[in-house]
Amino acid sequence: MARHSRLQREVLGLYRQFLRACRGKPGFLPRVQAEFRRAARIPRTDVLLIEYLLRRGQRQLAQLREGHATRMGFFAPGRLQEQQKEKGEDAQS
Repeated sequence: MARHSRLQREVLGLYRQFLRACRGKPGFLPRVQAEFRRAARIPRTDVLLIEYLLRRGQRQLAQLREGHATRMGFFAPGRLQEQQKEKGEDAQS
């Protein structure tokens, strides 16, 4: 099996750190797993995006470790945005 690159090792290390930090905090583990699975679809050649997400993940991990976090949220498209998308699709048809 081929060795992992430096960037791959950093991402795997960050993932392990997140798993450790999530212990004892309900609801965090599925969110962390989903984020990493979503990011796994990023092409290996997009190094800038991977490095950006790595830095963002390190900041989020630091916040998680502070102990003030009780749950993890995320933004989802609102109803207005969904309606605008539907109207845009109808106009294209």
